[in-house]
Amino acid sequence: MTTTVAVIGLGAMGLPMATRLAQRFTVRGFDIAPERLALAAEQGVAAAESAAAAVQDADAVLVAVRTGAQLDDLLFGATGLAEHLADGAVVILTSTVGTDGISDIATRLAAHGAELVDAPLSGGPVRAGEGDLLIVVGATPAALTIARPVLDQLASTLSIVGDKPGDGQALKTVNQLLCGVHIAAAAEALALADALGLDREKTLEALTAGAANSFMLGNRGPRTLQAYDEDGAEVLSRLDIFVKDLGIVGDAARRAHLSVPVAAAAEQLFLLGEAQGLGGLDDSAVIRVIAPERLS
Repeated sequence: MTTTVAVIGLGAMGLPMATRLAQRFTVRGFDIAPERLALAAEQGVAAAESAAAAVQDADAVLVAVRTGAQLDDLLFGATGLAEHLADGAVVILTSTVGTDGISDIATRLAAHGAELVDAPLSGGPVRAGEGDLLIVVGATPAALTIARPVLDQLASTLSIVGDKPGDGQALKTVNQLLCGVHIAAAAEALALADALGLDREKTLEALTAGAANSFMLGNRGPRTLQAYDEDGAEVLSRLDIFVKDLGIVGDAARRAHLSVPVAAAAEQLFLLGEAQGLGGLDDSAVIRVIAPERLS
């Protein structure tokens, strides 16, 4: 039975996940920022003095990194968490890093008596705190048995897509292809409505009521309408995340010798946005790449 969970990194997603898990498990958290540790302690998460101390005797360890190289460094590099893991522990990777190198990391982790659970997630901080995330998982049956209670506490939709690490990353790559394209398409559509002199709020209402609707149009559309406001839309998913994720899509497609021209076009829009200083804004701000100023 999973009883102790370590959460490494208490940022925008790590803290609400740790808080959610603390409702059911003993949770130890670590972050390099003292203020994040203090916030975690206020919400029932035991603050650890180091990442190594956090994972000591933990059944499951949640990690969020930006790239596979960072995961490798966290486990086997300067931090060397693999040396401090309990025998039989699972490391739950919640990030989207792509499939490259995941199998090798899992093999090296097994040499330390631990297993990798590949569990990239979708959602935001609010949904993380409510246990309303979408999580896709690739893991061995034994590792999944240990990780399942943790994942169930965080997810409203949990999809087991394969029995090896890398399977979750593969499906999340496909997911991010569609998400990135849909966000870019929604921005183009609303920019065109603006150029044609239509009321964008009424346009969005009509589009979301018909066959043109998608989750991303309904979710990002209202924030896209705020992209030209002085402060822009609330940042729920940064634009530069899709620079990373569509880069992963492109890499995967090239390795598979598959052409993905629509995804490549969307990637260029996000890259332009990042180059224009929009990387830290909500990804709905990609409309400002298409139409730098409101046209009506």
